[in-house]
Amino acid sequence: MDEQPQDQASPAVQKRIRESFDRQGLMAHLGARLTHIGPGRVHLVLPARPEVTQQHGYIHAGATSAIADSAGGYAALTLFGENSEVLTVEYKINLLAPAAGTHLEAIGTVLKFGRTLTVCQLEVHGIQDDGTRRHVAHGQQTLIRVQIKQ
Repeated sequence: MDEQPQDQASPAVQKRIRESFDRQGLMAHLGARLTHIGPGRVHLVLPARPEVTQQHGYIHAGATSAIADSAGGYAALTLFGENSEVLTVEYKINLLAPAAGTHLEAIGTVLKFGRTLTVCQLEVHGIQDDGTRRHVAHGQQTLIRVQIKQ
């Protein structure tokens, strides 16, 4: 998916999202990284490595679910002001195919933005060396806005 320049969040929002993402121990542990921050849309990439696989060599469902959850959370956060954070209230993920490839790409997209609750679509694709994409997981998430105490 090629994103257009107008699909980029403002520099201030990008900085806030990157700083928050950098504080996530699990994402660092998994080796995930942010690749796109747009208004209501975030992409994360998780390189395939032995540490994130299950017994058959596929990327583990837990790692797949974790990057989907974070992509959705950050997609929602792009739409809130700097005094807000989000927490996942619930999410459901369907594993559509074995998570295989050189890396996974998780895409979180806001479906319904609200003052308190926000709903996001979660997609995860397995990407091969030749660029072939396979939809490996799909889900939906509800997030709650939390005010930061100053």
